[in-house]
Amino acid sequence: MSVEKLPTRDAGDPRVAEVARTTKETDISVEVNLDGTGVYDVDTGIGFLDHMLEQLSRHSLIDLKVRAKGDLHIDFHHTTEDSGYAVGEAISLAMGDRRGIRRYGDALIPMDETLTRVALDASNRPFLVWWVPFTRPKLGDMDTELFQEWYRAFAQSAGLTLHVETLYGENNHHMIESCYKGLARALRVAVEIDPRRRDDVPSTKGVLGGSMSE
Repeated sequence: MSVEKLPTRDAGDPRVAEVARTTKETDISVEVNLDGTGVYDVDTGIGFLDHMLEQLSRHSLIDLKVRAKGDLHIDFHHTTEDSGYAVGEAISLAMGDRRGIRRYGDALIPMDETLTRVALDASNRPFLVWWVPFTRPKLGDMDTELFQEWYRAFAQSAGLTLHVETLYGENNHHMIESCYKGLARALRVAVEIDPRRRDDVPSTKGVLGGSMSE
C-alpha cells in the first residue's frame, strides 16, 4: 500500500497553514491556527455561510480567516463548495502527518428542539455520511442542499471520515447550526494534541491514510 507523504510535524511546531484556491468560478484564501482561541474573520459573500464558519471557529477554538469571491450572480454553489475544500485543505496541512493528535472526536449537540450527532475520524481517509432531513429548500437566500456539498468538500480535503446526523428537529436553522457546532466540538477533540502520545502518529501502521484498517 502506498500513502501520501505528508510533512512531518515536530512537537512544538506551530500548527498553522495558509491556502489559496483560485478557479474560474472562485478566488478563496484561508488561514488557520489549530491551537488558537476561536478568533474568526470570515467573508464569503454569503451571510449564512459566514455565520456557520464563525460557529465552526468559535466552538473548535481553531482561529480561522476566510476571504472568498465567487460567481454569486449565478448561485451560491461554487463558493460554498470551494470554501469547504479550502478550509478543509488548510486544516489538513496544519495537521501535517497528524502526529500526536487524538484522531477521533464526537459531539452530541442540542439546540432547542433539535439534537444532532457528529462523529469523525481524522484518518486521512475521506468519507461523508450525511443525514440531515431539511424540510425547507432555503434558509434565507441559501439552498439547504448546499450544506451537504460543503461538508462533502470539507471531509474530502481535510481527510476526515465524517458522520453527521440530525436525530430530530423541526427548525431548519437549528438543524444546520447544530451540525456546525457539532463538527466544531468533534474537530476540537480530534485535532488536539494528546500529551501522552504527542510524538506518535495515532495508527498501528505509523501512517494515516489509505484503505486498510489502522
